[in-house]
Amino acid sequence: MSDGTKIEWTDATWNPITGCAIVSPGCTNCYAMKLAGTRLQHHPSRAGLTKDSKAGPVWTGEVRFNEQWLAQPLIWSRPRMIFVCAHGDLFAEGVPDEWIDKVFAIMALAPQHIFQVLTKRPERMRDYLKTPMRQYKISAAQLDLPEPVPSPGIWPHLPLQNVWLGVSVEDQKRADERLPTLHEIPAALLWVSNEPSLGAIDWKRWLPSGRRARSPQGHEFIAPEYFMTKCEHCGWIGSSELQRVSAIADTGDYDVTCCNCHQFTECEEIQRIGWMVGGGESGGGCRPMHPHWAYDLRDQCAISDTPFLFKQWGNWIVASAENGHHDSSMATNDAIWLDVDGRQAKPSCDGMREPIGMFRVTKSRAGRKLAGVEHNGYPPLPAHFTKEDAE
Repeated sequence: MSDGTKIEWTDATWNPITGCAIVSPGCTNCYAMKLAGTRLQHHPSRAGLTKDSKAGPVWTGEVRFNEQWLAQPLIWSRPRMIFVCAHGDLFAEGVPDEWIDKVFAIMALAPQHIFQVLTKRPERMRDYLKTPMRQYKISAAQLDLPEPVPSPGIWPHLPLQNVWLGVSVEDQKRADERLPTLHEIPAALLWVSNEPSLGAIDWKRWLPSGRRARSPQGHEFIAPEYFMTKCEHCGWIGSSELQRVSAIADTGDYDVTCCNCHQFTECEEIQRIGWMVGGGESGGGCRPMHPHWAYDLRDQCAISDTPFLFKQWGNWIVASAENGHHDSSMATNDAIWLDVDGRQAKPSCDGMREPIGMFRVTKSRAGRKLAGVEHNGYPPLPAHFTKEDAE
């Protein structure tokens, strides 16, 4: 836990719960897992949460409730963006609902902050928040919180307006699995972390395209055109841009057909993603990110008017003649070929789709610019809160 962090998209970390389990490729080189099994392996908040393997420390699935840190956000009076459970997953399988109730109770008692929650288990997040009487259980959890705890006065209703709920997705498979469920979660703001980016993702389904427009004063902006929708028949969720629209002769009306089940649908609008974070992997064993994956996300965020923050390239950058790490065969240097499907090869790129030479550098040298531009987009912040306040 830290008031101040090197994570580019937040201001502080808060770890009332530590520990997790590997559920997908994005977990393989988890920084928190490696740290829990090395430098912090004897710390009471981490001891026994990992086991040794040939690949290094791996999560055991055991989780721990760190009650000594639970009330920390109440001590921080100045508004902060706070990453919740940076060294675990609030909705991991072994975390009891009662622990989550206490975490939500603290977040409700600290409306001056913005709490950023990420999970790879959106089904658990959805089921927890949609459980009957959840509001009551969270308010009742206040009675078990450490002293001193201020009275909340009138208890705020769910969803808490200072809590951003998001999921991590690393490739197309995980996007297809997790993003439909994300859109079923009641939240003040939904967000997605595409880090580490390990494969191409078609973002058009999840970030509805807008259209370029110009105000009477001459300012260019993105006007809404498509929106997120859910089919009432099959439950398909995605951009209305992908639904089939056909005109009804002589009426001026339109029929909309679901692109999945092909039945007529009302095509009612649902909540959309409000923030996107992207980035490559860093640390030991890190895997390279193909530039096209990052550019595709950047471009779809731009055309959908979705705030976008590019966190980092990680430990890999594009090889070039200028930096001395590129030649026709990759045979005489330390670069590799990476194609748009995520395949790596050396020395030849024969049979690869859109191969690009990549080589390892320090994270600081790789930086966080895309085509020379640093992207630091955030959703609109509450009136009492500015990003500068937290720095």
